[in-house]
Amino acid sequence: MREQTRKPCRLCLLQESGEQELYTIIQQRIAALPAAQKAAPEQYARRLSLCRECEELLSGVCRKCGCYVELRAAKETSACPHEHPRW
Repeated sequence: MREQTRKPCRLCLLQESGEQELYTIIQQRIAALPAAQKAAPEQYARRLSLCRECEELLSGVCRKCGCYVELRAAKETSACPHEHPRW
């Protein structure tokens, strides 16, 4: 029996792409960040909303820099790597 491969999900975050194991790992890393390094919940949600609209998002990964956007957006001092930063 052939294993079915998943197609990359354009404009999807990890939590939406079906990559549950990887999503769990990223969430654990976010939880381990010191509170002083985390973006505020509203800021995090806003950043993810902007990433969802970006043409460079592919299965939770930013094609500009290769990061997992959920992790990058969680860090207070992170910035969007786009030529014209979205956040």
